[in-house]
Amino acid sequence: MRVDVDGSIVEQRILEQAGRIQGYGAVTAWGALRWHGATFFDGTSEGGTIELPVPLNSHTKLNADPRFTMTQEQLAPTEWSVVDGIPVATIQRALFDEVRRRPSVREAANAISMTAAARLTSRHLFALYVAQRHAWTGVPHARMAVALAHDECRSPQEFRMLLVWKLDADLPQPLCNREVYDLDGRLIGIPDLFDPVAGLAGEYQGEDHKDGKRHREDVEREERFRDHGIETFEVVGGELGRRQFIAARMHHARARAKFLPPESRAWTLETPPWRTPPEPLDAYLHRIGRADQLWRT
Repeated sequence: MRVDVDGSIVEQRILEQAGRIQGYGAVTAWGALRWHGATFFDGTSEGGTIELPVPLNSHTKLNADPRFTMTQEQLAPTEWSVVDGIPVATIQRALFDEVRRRPSVREAANAISMTAAARLTSRHLFALYVAQRHAWTGVPHARMAVALAHDECRSPQEFRMLLVWKLDADLPQPLCNREVYDLDGRLIGIPDLFDPVAGLAGEYQGEDHKDGKRHREDVEREERFRDHGIETFEVVGGELGRRQFIAARMHHARARAKFLPPESRAWTLETPPWRTPPEPLDAYLHRIGRADQLWRT
């Protein structure tokens, strides 16, 4: 049975376990990331079927309880603060702890990518943080995760699809959530995954795409892609465990693609002059002053 991951319940669990910290310490890993606003950290695993204990870093002995886990690793004064009433690790330290907590490199990279999706840090800034942690347990694992992470995926499932493309299908690095226009500057669509060399768009269709309105929009977008010479493929909910099956589908779709030279394409990646292009994540973090803060931590 799937556990209840209602937002208020997740936050309540974090708040309750944070109350155990009486001395020096903080909530860390997924609990701190959730508290900072990274909503994809819902406190569950195994597809939402298992409720995770809240991770604490406490330098005071606590009585064992299955509702939390505890570490007494070094926690610098600059690596935690009180946020909305509870002590939490900084974004970078919380992510470092979460990445090392996840045994799968793919899922550790997913944690980095979903923190980036929440616009809390970037792959580049987190790589700088990891580079300062030479002697820490789990650093090689964190480095491998950084190498796989991506700033532009918008959901965990999108990122898992991206990894199937890169690792299982062994295909060239695609673009993620990039705006594609027709030659008159009209938006054709923003595919989850786009191979500009082949002219191939990939989409992940979750449970929320089954209702009438979303399904109609998906069909209309696919028609627009095909009308402009762009081949498409889909990955639907529940399929991502069948990596080789999906990798074969990706190869078949790429074999059908047109591979048109730029001068023959009916689409472009150039943003029309009347539209402001999306702001890159690192530029956004620098603009709001968070990049300097993240570097200091």
